Amino acid sequence: MVNDITRSATACDFDCLVFIGRFQPLHLGHLAIIGEALKRARQVIILVGSAWQARSLRNPWRFDERQAMIRATFDDADNQRLEITPLLDALYNDDVWVRDVQRKVRDLAVPANARLPRIGLIGASRGQSSYYLSLFPQWESVSVPPVEGISASQIRERLFHSPGSTDDYLTTGAYHDLPPGVIRGVKQFCKTSAYHQLLEEQKLLDQYRQAWAQAPYPPIFVTVNAVVVQSGHVLLARRTAAPGKGLYALPGGFINPHERLLDACLRELRERLRLKVPEPVLKGSLRGQRLFDEPHRSWRGRTLAEAFYFALRPEQQLPRLKPVKGGDHARWVALADLEPDSLFEDHFFIIQNFLGLPADFGSG
Repeated sequence: MVNDITRSATACDFDCLVFIGRFQPLHLGHLAIIGEALKRARQVIILVGSAWQARSLRNPWRFDERQAMIRATFDDADNQRLEITPLLDALYNDDVWVRDVQRKVRDLAVPANARLPRIGLIGASRGQSSYYLSLFPQWESVSVPPVEGISASQIRERLFHSPGSTDDYLTTGAYHDLPPGVIRGVKQFCKTSAYHQLLEEQKLLDQYRQAWAQAPYPPIFVTVNAVVVQSGHVLLARRTAAPGKGLYALPGGFINPHERLLDACLRELRERLRLKVPEPVLKGSLRGQRLFDEPHRSWRGRTLAEAFYFALRPEQQLPRLKPVKGGDHARWVALADLEPDSLFEDHFFIIQNFLGLPADFGSG
């Protein structure tokens, strides 16, 4: 437990310090920042990013699991001063994400003596945290020197490569990276079916990388996706195999060498989903397109996706879909039923980009 934090309210520089991170998982570098925040502020708000995301090798733990690991690291007195709340990503719209952060802090920050609280944003002095600090000029920034030699991505790699190496890491090396409460939470997670499904995805990813190991440069893949909307429904396919088995995905795939992007998108709708809409009608329904290029958007590696938005004319009947033997199961999903954690990779955010779906899914 962390129990050596100075709790004198009169000694605090800030009423509230805000720390934004994904905590996949919480490690000793994060702990140093939270400890500094507890020394300098009466209240600490921890915004846990990538909430409501489907499990993946980059985001193995759900919000409630990460919250429990954070709580397990601190004693009761410190936990009373911590506000831990989920934060949905908005990968392709910084303004939406900034607004969500501002609203959450406004609602959670406790005023001091009937005056506006003094709020600061705390983070490591380099990397992604430095970028976050620049997005909120209305708040003072507090930079904490990073703890050298600790990387969340390296921790995840050690956990998902093989059960044998995972056991060794958790009994020895993990204590150099993770607080004891987090180690206990990770050990419990490694007994679940979710962990074993991610192990299978890691094997697939290793095979995928091996196939490109001799390439002179790291490969960059180009794919297409279709956002087809009609009468308040969007066309999705439920994936039948890893990665992302059981999740919904936008129709799409890789382009052929001698194919235009739009032609590739139409081919995927025709061949994989057997969408019963004539091609001229689809082309006439095209309302927009955009390149989606977030560096971590795909499990494969650097993958660019050109998405096309088709708004079909409202009809009483949705267009029929003919099942493809051995393929993903396509269906029309009501927009009101879309949940970020049920969609593959960044497909929720692609839909959100074209349709303006709300970015806030609760406040904690």
